[in-house]
Amino acid sequence: MIEIVISIFLLTGAGLSVLGSIGIIRFPDVYGRLHAATKSATLGVISIITGVFLYFLMDGIFVGKLLLTIIFVFLTAPVAAFMIARSAYNTQVKMSDQSNQDDLAEAIKEQNRDQ
Repeated sequence: MIEIVISIFLLTGAGLSVLGSIGIIRFPDVYGRLHAATKSATLGVISIITGVFLYFLMDGIFVGKLLLTIIFVFLTAPVAAFMIARSAYNTQVKMSDQSNQDDLAEAIKEQNRDQ
């Protein structure tokens, strides 16, 4: 039974990682590519590590390292993507022509108006 659960986690993680890779190739601008890379690839990596965690459940120190890896990936990947997107926006990397909403421009205008 545990082998089936482990297989589901590994296959789900692999599928999400493939979808993230396809999104990186297909999306037209840096902001969409960051979205694909962080959402699906992060969940894919966490699913794969969870499957490995379940496989090595009885090995004490290795399991602790896997849990720390899951927490590290879960916390750092979205923050890194946010910082990259914010840097790209501040250096005026253009959005795709297909994008029709720029919420950050309005927030920056309000912030500059308040100062």
